[in-house]
Amino acid sequence: MAVVIEREEWEIPSSAYYLLFLSCFASLFSFPFFSTRSSPFSLHSFDHAQALSFLRFQRGLLLVYSLASVTGGLQMIYGEVEFLRFGLSRDQIALIFSVVPAVSLFVGSFAGIFSDIKGPRKACLLYCMLHLFAGMLKCVNWLPFVWIASAFVAIASSLFSFCFETWMVTEHEKQGHRKDLLTDTFWRMTFFESISLLGSQVLANLLTTDAEGGTPLPFALAAILAILGFLYIKRKWSRSQDALAIWSYQKSFSSHVLRDKKIWALGWAQASIHFSTSIFWLLWAPSILADGRDVQLSRLYPLFIGSRVLGITVFPWFYDTSSPYYSQNSLTSAFAIAGLALSMIAYDYQEIGALLMLFCIFHACVGFILPSLATLRTMYMPNEVRGGMISMSMGPANAAILLVMLAGAYHKAIVNSAIMAVSAFALLTSCGCVHMLKRSKKHQSWHDL
Repeated sequence: MAVVIEREEWEIPSSAYYLLFLSCFASLFSFPFFSTRSSPFSLHSFDHAQALSFLRFQRGLLLVYSLASVTGGLQMIYGEVEFLRFGLSRDQIALIFSVVPAVSLFVGSFAGIFSDIKGPRKACLLYCMLHLFAGMLKCVNWLPFVWIASAFVAIASSLFSFCFETWMVTEHEKQGHRKDLLTDTFWRMTFFESISLLGSQVLANLLTTDAEGGTPLPFALAAILAILGFLYIKRKWSRSQDALAIWSYQKSFSSHVLRDKKIWALGWAQASIHFSTSIFWLLWAPSILADGRDVQLSRLYPLFIGSRVLGITVFPWFYDTSSPYYSQNSLTSAFAIAGLALSMIAYDYQEIGALLMLFCIFHACVGFILPSLATLRTMYMPNEVRGGMISMSMGPANAAILLVMLAGAYHKAIVNSAIMAVSAFALLTSCGCVHMLKRSKKHQSWHDL
């Protein structure tokens, strides 16, 4: 007589989505009522012409940035399912996935230097071209093409981390907008990026008819959006920066980045958040499924991105000097909370509900940290070396991710809890880096940019 083993299915309460949405809505739309009219996050101190000029600039930037975010999101919808249809084993897929951090390490680390020397406009155009080629290659159901496309996407992801931000600051300064409004644009860019990632998943679900990942329609749409982004940049963006001489850039990069301890501390903070978020996306599903119960993982992705959006909407509450919650210690606290959340996950097994709560807290902190780091970059270094600093700071993180993929996912030599503990340690050490920046003699107010 056969024994039938019934597996229990765990479902997240629908009220969690409503609560998260209402929290984001309340945080976003109630902030203007608690800040003064002279807030740097408002336009009331502008004259009419200046306000219209800034809003036109900001909306154009957010449009193309959202388009680029959706394009990147569509390229990564299938994950390992994209390779399972070729009959590859898990170990083979892990080895192929190692190509992504390897390409980011050996090519992406120097992409920022290319952007600084040739100009962020060309880097943004290259981003669109890489996604165009990647989308076309993925439409062909052939493993070598998919592998090459993954390498293109890895380079494009490295470019995305700095090229649009660098271009925004360059144009912002060129058009003479108020410097303290850069912070406002930073958190809006992060906000629209997160919303665009959710939108890309919705589009992918509408276009996907094959659960095995064989439908090329999302990749075809990504290629089309890449063409639209390329044409928009060519038409709307001026050639705002001439190419720099290599010797001049080398001198500037050496003095402003390599010889400045504050930039090293800022780079470590940037590397730690990049490493921890990458590790999260590698380990979150195995951590939840280790409970033994069935979980619809596709329903959890919006919860994580929504938590990140909540953290982004909280950002102006702590960075606006007119807010009752303004604090210069907020970034240090965010790193500490994120590190403690991952520490609790690494230390001991958690029930699914508690595990999801810790994951959501981590993502809320990430949403707060990202625009904060962009603000610090503007405070402590010139824009002409921004791309190189960001891409080079990603190098140690990508090297660590490559080590995790080879030693942990492929050779099974490192357990998941140890990897999560390293991520937590990196975040906690970033608290010291941010605290050092705060105590620096040259420390400025957040809005004296």
